[in-house]
Amino acid sequence: MLQQLSSRVSRRAVLAGVLVVGMALNASAQDKYPSRTVTIVVPFPAGGTTDLLARVFAQRLTDTMGQTFVIENVGGGGGSIGADKVAKATPDGYTLLFHNLTFSTTTASLQYAGRARHDIAKDFIPISLGANVPMLLVAHPSVPAKDLKEFIAFAKDRAAKNEPLFYGSTGPGSVMNFAGEVLKRDAKIAMDHVPFRGAAPLIQEVISGRIQFGGDQLSTSLQHVRSGALKPMATLSPNRIPELPDVPTVREVGLSNMEMNGWNGFFAPAGTPEAIVNRLHEEIAKAAKHPDVEKRFKEVGAQPVGSTPAELKKFVLEQVEKVRPLITELKLVVQ
Repeated sequence: MLQQLSSRVSRRAVLAGVLVVGMALNASAQDKYPSRTVTIVVPFPAGGTTDLLARVFAQRLTDTMGQTFVIENVGGGGGSIGADKVAKATPDGYTLLFHNLTFSTTTASLQYAGRARHDIAKDFIPISLGANVPMLLVAHPSVPAKDLKEFIAFAKDRAAKNEPLFYGSTGPGSVMNFAGEVLKRDAKIAMDHVPFRGAAPLIQEVISGRIQFGGDQLSTSLQHVRSGALKPMATLSPNRIPELPDVPTVREVGLSNMEMNGWNGFFAPAGTPEAIVNRLHEEIAKAAKHPDVEKRFKEVGAQPVGSTPAELKKFVLEQVEKVRPLITELKLVVQ
């Protein structure tokens, strides 16, 4: 009896020792994070706001964390293709996602269509809200309207003359697709949707005049507004933009259903160790407060944040729930 008891105690001691060693090794591995290059997936082509902000963060994290942070642009599907790649990546902290508010609309759209390959709540761990960037609606300078209210009158006049009117977005299910369809419904105007694979080609097409109307995050179009190549119509933000104080909000012109807070944030695949998520959050929060980062962001109309993981999770999931009923009503589907 004593021998059997001694044997059981010994086995338990060995198992406990193995567990302690394993935990120590795991902690040691996390303490050394990162020990190699970290990839930040931007789910849009290069040249847009999200890409620009990601590169600013990547450079700062490279400087402070002792390893290279590189950007991989994976466009398509309104950002869903790049997001799906990260959702399926090894959860070790070496593949991250830097997404924006389109994550909310594409998620709701894919869920509505029954084609969701990933879920924000289940397949990702929020790390930190990197920046707030308002959405700006813009028009070609030839459009005879100084704001969204006058643009609506212009659109109705075009319809009366049977003349086509086009608006562009960064793809089906994107925020601009959502905003454009809500605008059509609530203002009772007609516009044809022209999807693009990213913000850069969308804005260039509005500048060229091949489409009359579009929009994206402020950073994408601010320089063009200042140069006169684009005409600002309204912001989707709850408040007016400090950089463009004369531009009204959509709520001011009676279109509150279009209102959305713009954001850009970091996510990791579900299962990423908490220690790594916390380390990344701490470094991202510090980067957001660095004078060089603040200066660069201010130049393009972005506000660095550096929130906690819990704050980002709450914010994004609330936004998804807000847009889901409208996505369903408008039948917006990511292609």
